[in-house]
Amino acid sequence: MKKHSLLSILIILLAFSLFIEGRQETVPVRMGSGEMTFETIPGWGLGDDGKSILGSTHGSVVIDNSGNVYTSSKKGVTVFSPSGEVIRSYWTKYHSNIHDMEIRQEYDQQFIYGARDVNAEGIKFRATDGKIILRFSFPTKSGLTVENFSPTAITVAPNGDVYLSDGYGSNVIFIYDKKGKYKGHFGKKGNGLKEFNTAHGMTIDTRYDPVRLLICDRNHQPKGRLVHYDLDGKFIEEVITGLGMPTSVSIQGDNVSVPDLYGKLIILDKNNTIISVLGYNADLEKGISFNVKQESWIEGVFSGTHGSFWDKKGNLYVQDWNVSGRIIKLVRVR
Repeated sequence: MKKHSLLSILIILLAFSLFIEGRQETVPVRMGSGEMTFETIPGWGLGDDGKSILGSTHGSVVIDNSGNVYTSSKKGVTVFSPSGEVIRSYWTKYHSNIHDMEIRQEYDQQFIYGARDVNAEGIKFRATDGKIILRFSFPTKSGLTVENFSPTAITVAPNGDVYLSDGYGSNVIFIYDKKGKYKGHFGKKGNGLKEFNTAHGMTIDTRYDPVRLLICDRNHQPKGRLVHYDLDGKFIEEVITGLGMPTSVSIQGDNVSVPDLYGKLIILDKNNTIISVLGYNADLEKGISFNVKQESWIEGVFSGTHGSFWDKKGNLYVQDWNVSGRIIKLVRVR
């Protein structure tokens, strides 16, 4: 009788311990170094059931003046509050497959520019309601023959000129005026100093006067690099070499965040020196891996870092290239 009672107690204790273990919340993970130290916010942006609502992600992140976070995925654009609740979504065929985004204030409104690789175009839409304002298609007036127009990056100069990189195709960067009229182009595919091997990401580098283009040359051999060009498309310099596979760039003040498809995010200072590395994935099988499902995610470890953006407080929002759809909020530790 006593043996049965003892066995029953042990079974109850084991079941209770498993129950408690299953309910344990994921704890924040601290990463980085010095003034660029961050902590994760576990579960940020997930649905009520703890699952991702995004669908597969191969896109970007931007933030509006109110602090709302826009992230793109295969099915469209989802807008979160700073605390991770969904405010609205643009899950339409016109907003799907946005590979890169840039947000811009124009008079009293904000607009998002997007590069749609699968759909062979750039777009401009209003941030508040998703209304498409303008499209940027392949410019036949360029005189080029491009077999696969597949834009991966878009940025906008202070005067409104739009730069659209055919990063998955010809590696030519096309220039349009603010009304969408073709103005010119530069670049070609290759591994030479002034050539691109997957011009994957791009933004206006506001750390310089005059401003210049900062371009991610993701697959340049022997290693990925960042390069500067002026707004007329003339090569200036290699900014940093020896990277893994840099996918995009986001600038706040003197600092640049650079997601790397190997599963990490590096931060550069005003001298373009690496001052912090976030989310480093030491597992080579899970770095550069799209197929890491949500149940295999590891808090604080990235699997295919693709997009990032700073908020006004210096926090970072990071998107992984991921089959389940992953976005991570990193809060700056001061």
